[in-house]
Amino acid sequence: MNLNSFIGLMGHSLKRVETSDGVILRDVRKGESPDFVMRNSEYVLTLDADSMLLRDYCLRLVYQMEQPGNERVAVIQTPYSSYRGAPTRIERIAAATTDIQHMLHQGMTYYDATFWVGANAVIRKAALDDICVVSTEGTRTVKTYIQDRTVIEDTESSIDLGYFGWHLVNYPERLSYSATPPDFGSLVVQRRRWANGGLLIIGKFFRIVHARHQQGNDVKLGEWALRVNYMASIAWSSFGLMFLLAYPFDQRLLSPWVVLASLPYFATMSSDLKRNGYKRSDIFRIYGFNIVLLTVNLSGTLKSIQQGMTNTKIPFARTPKVNNRTASPALYVTMPWVIIIYSCMVFYADTFSHNWGNAVFAGFNAVVTFWALTAYIGIWHSVQDMVVGLIRWFFVPIKEPQQEVARKKSSWRDALYFGDRQMIYESRPL
Repeated sequence: MNLNSFIGLMGHSLKRVETSDGVILRDVRKGESPDFVMRNSEYVLTLDADSMLLRDYCLRLVYQMEQPGNERVAVIQTPYSSYRGAPTRIERIAAATTDIQHMLHQGMTYYDATFWVGANAVIRKAALDDICVVSTEGTRTVKTYIQDRTVIEDTESSIDLGYFGWHLVNYPERLSYSATPPDFGSLVVQRRRWANGGLLIIGKFFRIVHARHQQGNDVKLGEWALRVNYMASIAWSSFGLMFLLAYPFDQRLLSPWVVLASLPYFATMSSDLKRNGYKRSDIFRIYGFNIVLLTVNLSGTLKSIQQGMTNTKIPFARTPKVNNRTASPALYVTMPWVIIIYSCMVFYADTFSHNWGNAVFAGFNAVVTFWALTAYIGIWHSVQDMVVGLIRWFFVPIKEPQQEVARKKSSWRDALYFGDRQMIYESRPL
């Protein structure tokens, strides 16, 4: 809503008006002098609170937008990279996944399947005007440029821009950097937010694909596959990983060809890690990283399903910034222990039944998950968070009594401006 409010003020002459709820802004009327003027602009630069840009960021990207043939480019960006020299293991591995995403986004541009990554971007104002939705609340006209139906609003806006024939581009340079969460608790907040919303948007994408087909602007197979994977991969990979960890595979079902089919993926990832300055062996650390985040991704996916069924919105949860450590919900630190214990039980049972394939897989998962739990969460920290979560169940939160709303006189102009709201008016005898 900050973006929508600011963009909506661009090109307007505004007047400050004192009301019972504070200062509001409205357009100047005939004969009035404005308090300040918001100039319009051809381009808008967005920047996340955690991100930093190199000083030639706008110079390069706006120059690229001005080149012949780029008239229909709506968004140009450099997906952020991580800061080097992270002090914690979890921050370093989270940074590795971020740097790999930077390379993946470059390839998505080739297939015209780029998604706007909200940390930073240069956006053409004309494109924002195309996707603007105008609504009326009381006597107010509200312009919504960036939809807030999900907490990954940049992804949904990318789909909207494609419907109007706009394109998005990733500039092939590292011109922006962003901090990664330094502890597991803050990482939970960030990744749960990332896992939420993709399933809600994918339905809209299918409708737009159909609409573009009727317009004669068909979506190519490469763009279709990459966009669907981007929006739904967290959902199906999380459920698939949970199935692999829980299902007792028989030796006959675990064909060597199935195992070999995954080798190109891991080989490519290890090559990308090496190219970004990491170790090839970090693929195992990332595997453990994904296991301890399995419950986080599943909860975000299930939240999307709940939103789709109830047609509700959820608040945007900002990544915490604290000096020491952010406590994690008990469920997210309990599930890695459950996976370790269950994998050990499967390893013990399959060893005695000579089901060697599943036994090796279960033993590997137990070792990797225990290492990830120790390195990324900490055994003592996980125990602390589980105990705190357990104790909270025994306490009923005491609701603070609602403070009596201050009785104040409101003018009819305030009532018309603010619309339907709970207000206590001074009672008068009839």
